[in-house]
Amino acid sequence: MSISLILVPIAIGAVAKAAAAHSSPDAATCTVSTRLRDRRLLALALADTGGRVTDTGPDAIDVEWERLAAQLRRDTDGIWQAHFTGTTDEQECVASIMRVDTAYGRRVQAEVLNRVRERAPEAGMTLVSETANTDASVTMVLEVNR
Repeated sequence: MSISLILVPIAIGAVAKAAAAHSSPDAATCTVSTRLRDRRLLALALADTGGRVTDTGPDAIDVEWERLAAQLRRDTDGIWQAHFTGTTDEQECVASIMRVDTAYGRRVQAEVLNRVRERAPEAGMTLVSETANTDASVTMVLEVNR
C-alpha cells in the first residue's frame, strides 16, 4: 500500500483541490499546503530531516528516511507530489512533509539572511548586529551609511 501527497504552495491552494481530484483510486491521497518551490533548497531540506536524497532529474527527487521512502515529482504547474511507499499511515506521511516544510523554511531564511549580509554594503548599509531569537526568527539591525 502507498500514500501520495500533493505539496501545494500556500499561495495556490485552489490548485490543490484540482490536483487531488486527479489521484489514482488505489493510492490514498491527501493535500498538504507548503511553501516548497526551489528544488535545490528542497533537496537540502530533505537531507536536513535525515533523508538520503537521490537526485533523479530537474523535476524529480527520491528520498529515504529510516522508516519511510518517497518519490517527489514536480508537475508542469510546478506542484510537487510526494508518493510514499511501504506505508498506509497518512499521519506519518503528512508529519514527515511538515518537517520538510519547516526545514525548507529554515533554508529559505538562511538564504535571505545571506543576501542581506552580502547586499547591505552595495545598498549603502552596514550590518550592526544580528540576533537569533528563541522563536527561530533573526533580528538584523542595519545602519544607513551617510
